[in-house]
Amino acid sequence: MALPRFRLPIDGFLAVLVCAVALASLAPVRGVWAVRADVFTDVAIGVLFFLHGAKLSREAILQGIGAWKVHLCVFIGTFVMFPIIGLTARAATGPFLDPTIGAGILLLTLMPSTVQSSIAFTALARGNVPAAVCSASASNLLGIVITPILVGLFLSRQGGGLSAEAVTKIVCQLLLPFLAGHLCRPLLRPLLDRYKSLLTKVDRSVIILVVYTAFSAAVVEGLWRRYSPLDLAWTLAICAVMLTLVLTITTFAARRLGFSVEDEIVIVFCGSKKSLASGVPIAGALFPAAVVGPLILPLMLFHQIQLMACAVLAQRYARRAVPAPSQSVVAATPGRRA
Repeated sequence: MALPRFRLPIDGFLAVLVCAVALASLAPVRGVWAVRADVFTDVAIGVLFFLHGAKLSREAILQGIGAWKVHLCVFIGTFVMFPIIGLTARAATGPFLDPTIGAGILLLTLMPSTVQSSIAFTALARGNVPAAVCSASASNLLGIVITPILVGLFLSRQGGGLSAEAVTKIVCQLLLPFLAGHLCRPLLRPLLDRYKSLLTKVDRSVIILVVYTAFSAAVVEGLWRRYSPLDLAWTLAICAVMLTLVLTITTFAARRLGFSVEDEIVIVFCGSKKSLASGVPIAGALFPAAVVGPLILPLMLFHQIQLMACAVLAQRYARRAVPAPSQSVVAATPGRRA
């Protein structure tokens, strides 16, 4: 059976994000309007995490929860291996890269894994989808707690960390809406199934809004007087190298540990991703508005690179040969002649 074509996901979302950065650079929101925009953005982020919780399938999580070895590997890749790579990259690039961009590169490695794209690529590659749902969802939920702790350990000099205000904001703006949404899932499930495309648009609209307000605050503070095109080129190259390294390590580790191909796919895709949808709001809750813009710039670049690379990788996995059924299974198939 011929495999469906899969277009490289250089979609309109990245173009809209670039337009949001350009608009913030030319017409940043200021003064009282900036205050109102921040309030509106906080409410929108709460709605976003409410929807994330409502979309979380309890059945799929229960189905995939038994693959605990896979989940452990994904957790180690997301919250141990990635931060080590980020710390190394920050130290190595310190002499020639702006410290705030270096902090942004480290910040992206502290973020949780994506949910939607991890599951989508696992399905395309014919991997263990229930395990992917469980791993990616757990990573997102744990990231609300673990990412702030890691930020407090490694990025306190950038103004981030576990202050009482940050903890309160994370709990009220991210965690409680997420849990409330998940508890409301039985009531909202018919609407969620009917309006899937609308929910995706809401997700992306909130991210665009956060990016615009964050970059507006950064531009007012003189963002583009500090960063050159060379800084951006270095950031792009570092993100590409980090992703290549993570994909190589997760693939090698999964094979050395004897996982099946289906479970290897979960480890590779869930363990190598970083979430823009969760990362941008978390950064907004942990850092002052003026520094959020440059800090999330590496995450925005990494997001698009990971989509392109994983699209190609998923196609390679999908082309693998399907094992032929055994003779006993063929013989037992109803309707077949002996």
